[in-house]
Amino acid sequence: MAERIHIEEFLRLKEKYPVVDVRAPLEFEQGHIPGARSIPLFTDQERKEVGTTYKQVNREAAMYLGLEFVGKKMVDLAREGERASGRERALLVHCWRGGMRSSSMACMFETIGLKCYLLEGGYKAYRSEVHRSFSDEIELIVVGGRTGSGKTEILDQLRKKGEQVIDLEGLAHHKGSAFGALGEEPQPTTEQFENDLHRVLASLDLNRPVWIEDESRNVGRCVVPGELYERMKRSRIIFLDIDRELRAGHLVRHYAGYEPGDLIACIEKISRKLGGDRMRQAIESVERADFRETARITLAYYDKAYMFSLQKNHPDHEVLHTKSIDPEENASRLMEHVYENQV
Repeated sequence: MAERIHIEEFLRLKEKYPVVDVRAPLEFEQGHIPGARSIPLFTDQERKEVGTTYKQVNREAAMYLGLEFVGKKMVDLAREGERASGRERALLVHCWRGGMRSSSMACMFETIGLKCYLLEGGYKAYRSEVHRSFSDEIELIVVGGRTGSGKTEILDQLRKKGEQVIDLEGLAHHKGSAFGALGEEPQPTTEQFENDLHRVLASLDLNRPVWIEDESRNVGRCVVPGELYERMKRSRIIFLDIDRELRAGHLVRHYAGYEPGDLIACIEKISRKLGGDRMRQAIESVERADFRETARITLAYYDKAYMFSLQKNHPDHEVLHTKSIDPEENASRLMEHVYENQV
């Protein structure tokens, strides 16, 4: 019989055994434990029909309908579980609440010789743990800077230097601006973004500081958890003051390779904020491949918006002037500033 375990033990064993999510495909797509393998007991349509039967008829009728669906594919499900189990021949299995779907699948997997652990409370228990983790005490150091300062690259350099980092834009697959989706994979749901963020938080040593980029509450369509966002606002922030021309050059290197039509579509997203004249100038500069001018025009808007947000959310920010756009150099300067000027 499969052993039922609580979420803490489940997450610990996750480092050793594969996780199998037996919920329907749409449930998995909405959000899942990072690294989990989807082996759904029901298709989306089957799940809908079983649920409707449960509500409109009774539990017994729903059970028999479910058995009818599963009976046709038991062999395929068992083989998928065996392939997923690996050398350890063990699986961590869960559904939504830790009920019949996961119990039934675990029973079948154990029939073919696999050891199974069931998550008590299912995915719902995992989501509760995800939300709880956002309230953990954590010392954040927020890296601020106007658009084009290379903050994401600076975080990467800090990581390479042994620092702990949370890269919200990397997790969200979005750079945060109207141009943020260019070159990125499709964004996850906010639910999956939270799950991936929890995975990062769980790997951190909370006795050491953690670097994070200054972000708005929304990174593309992903929403930063309220507890973490409020902590960011209360945390120490170092604002990197970098000349606009250096930042314009940085943006040209990162965005000039994209199709002009894609760049124009991004400019049009901020047309109201740019104003009619500046929008036309920005589009014309793209059409004649004067991308540095495009960067200058858009930065005029982004700089004003960022400084307003900085003063509102971080009135006590520290300023670190730098004449370099090199992320490795600026990462070193940030570390020197922070560790030699502890507050």
